Amino acid sequence: MRGQMLRAASTQRKPSPCCRPITKFFAPFYSTNSQASQIRSAEEEEEEAEGESIANRAYWSKRIHTLCTTQSNVDAALRLLDLLRLRGYRPDSRNLSSIIHALCDSNRYGEAHQRLLFSIASDYCPDERTCNILIARLLDSQTPRITAHLILYLMNVNPTFVPSLLNYNRLIDQFCLFSQPDLAHRLFIDMIGRGHYPNTISYTTLINGYCGIGEVGVAHKLFDEMSERGVVPNSMTYSVLLRGVLWKRDFDLGKLLMDELWMTMREDEESSANSAAFSNFVDALCKEGLFHEVFRIAEEMPQGKSVSKEFAYGQMIDSLCRAGRHHGASRIVYIMRKRGLTPSLVSYNAIVHGLSKDGGCMRAYQLCQEGIQFGYFPSEYTFKVLVEGLCCEYDLLKAKDVLQVMLNKKGVVQTRIYNIYLRALCFINNPTELLNVLVSMLQTGCQPDLITLNTVLKGFCKVGRIEEAMKILNDMILGKFCPPDSVSFTTMICGLLNAGKSEAALNLLYKTMPELAVRPGVVTYNAVLRGLFNLQMATEAMDVYTSMVDQGVVADCTTYTIIIDGLFGSDRIDEVKRFWDDVVWPSGRHDNFVYAAIVKGLCSAGRWDEACDFLYELVDCGVSPNIVSYNILIDNASKLGWKREAYQIVGEMRRNGLSPDAVTWRTLDKLHRNVVKEFVEDDSSQMEGVNS
Repeated sequence: MRGQMLRAASTQRKPSPCCRPITKFFAPFYSTNSQASQIRSAEEEEEEAEGESIANRAYWSKRIHTLCTTQSNVDAALRLLDLLRLRGYRPDSRNLSSIIHALCDSNRYGEAHQRLLFSIASDYCPDERTCNILIARLLDSQTPRITAHLILYLMNVNPTFVPSLLNYNRLIDQFCLFSQPDLAHRLFIDMIGRGHYPNTISYTTLINGYCGIGEVGVAHKLFDEMSERGVVPNSMTYSVLLRGVLWKRDFDLGKLLMDELWMTMREDEESSANSAAFSNFVDALCKEGLFHEVFRIAEEMPQGKSVSKEFAYGQMIDSLCRAGRHHGASRIVYIMRKRGLTPSLVSYNAIVHGLSKDGGCMRAYQLCQEGIQFGYFPSEYTFKVLVEGLCCEYDLLKAKDVLQVMLNKKGVVQTRIYNIYLRALCFINNPTELLNVLVSMLQTGCQPDLITLNTVLKGFCKVGRIEEAMKILNDMILGKFCPPDSVSFTTMICGLLNAGKSEAALNLLYKTMPELAVRPGVVTYNAVLRGLFNLQMATEAMDVYTSMVDQGVVADCTTYTIIIDGLFGSDRIDEVKRFWDDVVWPSGRHDNFVYAAIVKGLCSAGRWDEACDFLYELVDCGVSPNIVSYNILIDNASKLGWKREAYQIVGEMRRNGLSPDAVTWRTLDKLHRNVVKEFVEDDSSQMEGVNS
């Protein structure tokens, strides 16, 4: 019967409005504005092309360049160029460069590649300098295969052309970034074969590519090849090789390379690569968990003066924070302070923030107080995380100190700071402190806003102090504070229903809110429905739903989930079926939460077969429930000891494209243990019967 009702409802479904063709809405704009402007511009271009002589190349080159740069209209430039070509105009290097650069500026790299290919195929190949400039621009697309194909085609057409060493190095780097160092190596060999002598950057890039995929042996051979060719490795070369060696956990070789790295950095203190090499090496140490080496470097500073101390310590702090070692980062700060250096405020804030999130709020508070000496103030988000952590530790004195620090910070909105602090107080259920903060705001002339009052209402309702919450709401209604909104009333209604005062909650919904012209939304109605069902007032809840529909408020999936759960909890199963067939399914607003609520309710009512039928019918209608609904069925079968039925559901789940997750396997494991336990108990009872 349920299958017939479900299929009958499915035949009545209307197509969703979102399925309408989008061109229906936008066609008028395209037909009137866009097409007309294109026609006008095309006519103007034709008139211009006919009015000026083709022989005036300077004029047309300037015109195309202006369209591409000043007017940023590359399409108009392309149309004009096509018109000129029909009249016998032959584009030159300047025209091609303008078009390619404009296409790249518009992020149309694919079209730019094609334009250059067409130009070469049309027996027009730019000069070597222009080709290298255009290749350098096309390399910005980060599509090494397409660019390499273009270069190969260009060299086949013009055998004398050789890309510049810079372009070769960039292309090698891009192949390595895409974890294709083998292709990069072939390009490297081709570069040598065409007369280029690889430099330190060429080798360093290729070594980095092989280390990135774990081929440290090949990388080390390339490193040895550098010495054979007389190419001197710089600090960055040692750094990228060290990253690979450390990843392979070859610490003996790592120590040797580390000594070479420090020696290279000290010998060439002016090198711009030293800072990058130091950053890369410290980051590698943190990723491999070698934090003791980071602390040793912080103490000894073996790089000498090749990297400034402020930069070096800042990089250590950054790498340690990204590795989740905020306590270690605070140790670096201690070393800096001991040597008379001041950490950057950004790095310091990252440490305080990380400690607050990772449960080290006491250490974060200590750093916050110490940082005030050199002008540190936490950011608003860091302040939020810190005071929440301190409140969860029930250390209100320290939380108040941090609040005062933020209130003394210039340029902050004090009301917002108080709101963050009030929200943190709600975690520890301390209504007295909430009221004290509200009084403190009024005494200091800081006017509470709607968020402030709603937060206080939530805090009072959360601990069951309904009278105090109602007093604040009444003050808002009487105009002593800003008027309440739907959030204020929703919060108050939830508190009243949780306290069992349904009559007062409904009075706010039906009387007070309309008097103040506050229209309840679906969130408010969902809160009322949930509270009434929790009080086993299913009839009143359904009356509220009827009123909601009459008011024109559209129910969402949460609404239907609450009603279905509530009706099942009130043992009104037949009403759930009617509600699904008559309301939920025709509405088209149902999701996995709704399906899970129905499956769970049927299983709890002892109707496992009906729950299976419901799920199968959903699949037949083209709906794909997620794994939660299947897990509910498997769990119920497990509790009943139905091993065969549980595995049937697993098979059905697999046929519908879902794989068992951790919950599924845990449930099946529990089922097997229960079956074995029952078998052992039955066997023991039989043995006792035989012995007796």
